[in-house]
Amino acid sequence: MSQLIDRQPDLMVCGQAEDANEGLKSVADLNPDVVVLDLTLKDSDGLEVLKNINAQYPTLPVLVLSIHAESLYAELALRAGAEGYVMKSEPLANVLGAIRRVLAGGIYVSESMTSRMLQKHARGPATAEALPLERLTDRERQVLHLLGHWHTTREIARVLHLSIKTVENYREKLKAKLNLDSASALVQFAVEWTQNSKRDQSESTGSSEG
Repeated sequence: MSQLIDRQPDLMVCGQAEDANEGLKSVADLNPDVVVLDLTLKDSDGLEVLKNINAQYPTLPVLVLSIHAESLYAELALRAGAEGYVMKSEPLANVLGAIRRVLAGGIYVSESMTSRMLQKHARGPATAEALPLERLTDRERQVLHLLGHWHTTREIARVLHLSIKTVENYREKLKAKLNLDSASALVQFAVEWTQNSKRDQSESTGSSEG
């Protein structure tokens, strides 16, 4: 990725970092025009790093480049202050286009995600059924997403760099907010929600390509 960017006549990589502390220090030292941020970092959750960058450098554009499902994480990233979200599975030309878009002051998400967000906006206020989901915090949505992929509490703690006790607390909060009375009901809800999100994204992709 670095080599590809450096081959562009209008772009240059001024620094790289492998963890949150090094990344924040590089931003302070190098004063970049844009940050390309992975959500999977060694020592912390990328969304928290994104919020820190946005708080300290509110005018600095951040493009999130990630393996995580766009159907969930793009909206979380934009809410946390990112100007764009691109999946690592996309062609490299799309990544370069995304970098240039946010550098120019625009917002970048895929066509399918744009279509999905427009459809959500067109439907108007959330239905009574959707309201509990709308009340979830970003972290609660992350935990719900991982539960929907059959991750255990220990695995979620490792992925999100949280303690097992903290994840257990989030599970209890999710049960309360979603009006679920057991751990198995929560997992079943999470799996169905994740599958529905994937189906919605697939349908949006099909309609945008058609």
